[in-house]
Formats: sequence, structure tokens, C-alpha cells
Amino acid sequence: MKAFTRVTGAAIPFLEDDVNTDQIAPIGAGARMSEDYAQTLFRHRRRGADGAEIPDFVFNQPQFRNGAILVSGSNFGCGSSRESAVWTFLAIGVTCIIARSFADMYRENCLQNGILPITLSDALADTLEAAVVATNGAAPFTVDLVSQEITGPNGLHMTFEISAADRTRLLEGLDDIGLTMKHRTEIEAFEKKMTDMLPWSQRADASGL
Repeated sequence: MKAFTRVTGAAIPFLEDDVNTDQIAPIGAGARMSEDYAQTLFRHRRRGADGAEIPDFVFNQPQFRNGAILVSGSNFGCGSSRESAVWTFLAIGVTCIIARSFADMYRENCLQNGILPITLSDALADTLEAAVVATNGAAPFTVDLVSQEITGPNGLHMTFEISAADRTRLLEGLDDIGLTMKHRTEIEAFEKKMTDMLPWSQRADASGL
């Protein structure tokens, strides 16, 4: 997993509540493991029945095609535990999602894949959303995980909260296995202690003796 420390780029205003994983990463007939996740993102909303892009859909607008930060509403990522609904954002370069709240499983999938999920209070969300809409992709915003700050045009500055464990995971690029391996010395010491205490509980060697 790629570590996350700081991102600067256009902020995409997708100010909807209850955006579910089936909308984000729809699964259709003929889906493949080699799916182009950039094209999968909101596939049923980005294109019309004739296959042509819908120009006013936010992800089709030129100023947001290379956005790095997504700003959305409440209960983002609800629905299934579909991990591809995170991969689709990584595929277009979004590495931070800011919302009023997240579905728990979706938030966990973000952390497992190097996307920073930020939850803001309604007051801070109101301020950020207004700034993102007013900017309309014309100037960058920055999210800094080290200082836990969001900055943007016209002096925008706010801080955000994140648990120490989640912050460490992202800063060091650690998934669950990586987090476990940080305690490898303690794990090995415990295994040796148990082997010494209960030698009969260990598997026989290859000879069966």
C-alpha cells in the first residue's frame, strides 16, 4: 500500500448523501478482473443510453477530471463491502475523500488501500463545501495528514481529527498485515515462550519423531 502524507489538487464537489457502492462501482454483465476502474467509476451516471458522456456530470467536467480530493455528503460508501468502489477513485487519482460521514466498511476499505477518509462536522463541512463550489476547480486545495490540516484558496484553513492508529497506518503505508508485522519481535518472542513452555504442543518435524 502506498503511504499517504499530503495531497494537493482540485477538490471535486460531489455533494450528495447516501452515495452507495453500486453507484460508485457498478457491476455489470461481463465484468472482468482486468476491469478499467477509471471507466467503471459512476459508469451508469457518467454516460447516457447512447454511451456518450453526460457533460454536466461533475466527473466529466474538464476542471475535475484530474481532481485529487473528493468532497461529499453523509453516509458515503453505503451498501455493499465492494472494495472496487475504492479502487475506482484511486484509478482517477483521488487519494482523499472528505465527507460528513462514511459507511463503516467503506471507510475501512479506504484505509486498507491508502485513501485518507476525513469526517467533518456539519459546520466545517458547510465551510469547505462552499469554498469548493466557489473555486470550481480553478485553484488547488491541500490536505496534510502530518499536520492534520486542510487549506485552500482565500485563506481557507481547518483542522481535522483522525485516530492515531489510522494516521500511522496511512503515513507508513501499512495494511493489516503490515500493522501486524510491526510487532514481529513480540510475536516471535511469544511463540518461543510458548514452545519452551509447551513443547508437546508443537508439530512434529518432517521425520515424524
